[in-house]
Amino acid sequence: MRVMVTGASGFVGRRLLPRLAAAGHTALGTDRETDIADRSALEAALADFRPDAVVHLAALSSVAHSMRAPEDCYRINYLGTRALLASVAATAPAARVLLVGSADAYTATSTRSAPLDESTPLFPRSPYARTKAAAELLGRIAAEAGLDVVCVRAFNHTGAGQSDQFVVSSFARQVAAIRRGDAEPALRVGNLDSVRDFLHVEEVVDAYLALLDRRVPADVYHVAGSVGIAIREVLETLLRIAGVEARVEVDPARFRPTDWLVGDASRLRRATGWQPRIPLEALLREVYADWLVRDAGPAPERS
Repeated sequence: MRVMVTGASGFVGRRLLPRLAAAGHTALGTDRETDIADRSALEAALADFRPDAVVHLAALSSVAHSMRAPEDCYRINYLGTRALLASVAATAPAARVLLVGSADAYTATSTRSAPLDESTPLFPRSPYARTKAAAELLGRIAAEAGLDVVCVRAFNHTGAGQSDQFVVSSFARQVAAIRRGDAEPALRVGNLDSVRDFLHVEEVVDAYLALLDRRVPADVYHVAGSVGIAIREVLETLLRIAGVEARVEVDPARFRPTDWLVGDASRLRRATGWQPRIPLEALLREVYADWLVRDAGPAPERS
């Protein structure tokens, strides 16, 4: 297929483009060079490339940034999705559109429960979550009007190359700095008792590739590991991998009440056969090893 990917320079986009090529698809990646909220620019790109599918990754994905600048989040996440859907309808109406949303559109529960399925009501709290939920509603309206739209609610995912705005990468960066001797043995953390559902980014890409298959019904799908992992376990595993000890300091700016957010991906598994395949420890080893070298200074010159 010919697949257009918005947000192609982002964390997932950088993984998706080579995977599309390896699968025999022709991919066009767009990012900041195309204003995602500019319908005329999008229509020109779509008319020129003539895609069979569009994967919409372009988003402002930081909850913290969305709190500081909600207008940026609204423009990119909501108006950008609106412009994209209108542009596809006008220039590539037969294309499958994969709208990538977020599990943040739910409100994490205060107590453990069964993994959430796609029938769980959305109750977004942050500007990021609200704009992603609203963008999904735009997609569902477009589907009712005849577009082939698949909506994804992605749960937490990580891997080498992720920004330290996200919890696993933040912990790994701090632990790597301690291991190199670049930082005191102290970790700044939020609430370690909260529980999340973690996947490797390559497993998420596996799911997106599977959902591009037109034989898979257009629907709303969770991309989730369906297993709850306490944030404390993530940190303890990283410390063990690095072979270091450190005191833990709770940062009030990062602290949130204890909550739980785990997704049921049964619908995705039934539709595509997709399964998570990478153990948590292997995932954490990758992120730690990446930060161990990513932040390291240049090697000293030899005399």
